Amino acid sequence: MSVVFVLIAFVAMILLMLAGLPIAVVMAVVGIIGGVLAYGIPFLDSISPVVWGVQNDNLLTSIPLFVLLGEILLRAGIADRMYLALSAWMGRLPGGLLHSNIATCALFAATSGSSVATAATVGTVALPSLQARGYAVAPSLGTLAAGGTLGILIPPSVNLIIYGSLTNTSIGQLFMGGIVPGLLLSGLFMLFIALTHCGAEKAAMREANVPLALKLRASVHLIAPVVIFGVVMGSIYTGLATTTESAALGVMVALGFAASARALNWPTLRTCFIQTARVSGMILLIITSAFILNLTISLTGVAEDMSAWVNSLGLSATAFLLVLVVFYLVLGMFMDVLSMQVATIPITFPMAIALGIDPVWFGIFVVLMCELGLITPPVGMNLFVVHGIRPDKGNMTDVIRGALPYAAIMMVFSLLLIAMPDIVTWLPGKAA
Repeated sequence: MSVVFVLIAFVAMILLMLAGLPIAVVMAVVGIIGGVLAYGIPFLDSISPVVWGVQNDNLLTSIPLFVLLGEILLRAGIADRMYLALSAWMGRLPGGLLHSNIATCALFAATSGSSVATAATVGTVALPSLQARGYAVAPSLGTLAAGGTLGILIPPSVNLIIYGSLTNTSIGQLFMGGIVPGLLLSGLFMLFIALTHCGAEKAAMREANVPLALKLRASVHLIAPVVIFGVVMGSIYTGLATTTESAALGVMVALGFAASARALNWPTLRTCFIQTARVSGMILLIITSAFILNLTISLTGVAEDMSAWVNSLGLSATAFLLVLVVFYLVLGMFMDVLSMQVATIPITFPMAIALGIDPVWFGIFVVLMCELGLITPPVGMNLFVVHGIRPDKGNMTDVIRGALPYAAIMMVFSLLLIAMPDIVTWLPGKAA
């Protein structure tokens, strides 16, 4: 019966979203109607404590703080200078500034935690330079869309915080688990760029050699993101601060760097606060709706029945994960990252735990699968973001063609994580 309930609820959610309703409304409606059908009108009395608990969760306070941190870095021009510094060091590699796109996305992701913000920020900075230097359109757009996906894997990550909140998994362990996969994926992206831009015919896609003195001078602009990352992650792992407190420390340090760059003024702060309120309000509303749906799922015993059902099928952990790879690949073509997370984790997480899968590893795996959805058409959010900021407003197929090779790399990388789980679990194990 519970399996039937899940299928009906999931189909209802898909149909309501296709009808154009916001994901928060969809989950709340399905959760409330499902709960009322199962328990009657008294079920409504149990919703208020859930909503109150979510809105007063100290951990979720870190989300607007990390969003604000990214906004400050963007509005203060730190991201622009970061791109110029990395271009000085990486411009001579095969592929030239395409490497700078990936490296800047990875470094910006280490301070912002949002994939869409990373793609939009670095794209705004990089595209005029790429266009002026005559770089091919599709590869340029593809590196920005794919590089932006690193924002939800490299810590601090808003999506890892959401996963930890939904599953009661340590945020510190999740952050530590995302470091090695994030760096490896960045390296694979850059290796692909180098391999596909070797040869005389591609030699033009390299920048002029920059003297060492100028490189060292430009490296000063990398101090801000490195220090912020060190403060945020260091305060968590030394036990000096909780996740929320570390986010607040990061904001204070970012404000200090913005002030030193003479970019701290009221118009800038006002823009940062308004954008943070908009993004955070959207995220927290979705999370609240997800918890209402989770309440229905827990009260009806769906998670336990689904876990028992999976066990009865005799699937191994590897077979289960391969099924999830296909499931998330298809789902990512029609849903955004946050929607996928909050709609599927309450169902898939108990199944994974029942099969003995490490919760930290599973969190990185789910986030990676959701990352893949960011660059798979027709609803790849990063594809639309990068296409929306391109100066020439060309064809959408340029972005898709440029991003597809990186989607294939991410698919192979997800299989590598299944075959070698230590890639994720090694660093959290050392830190434990």
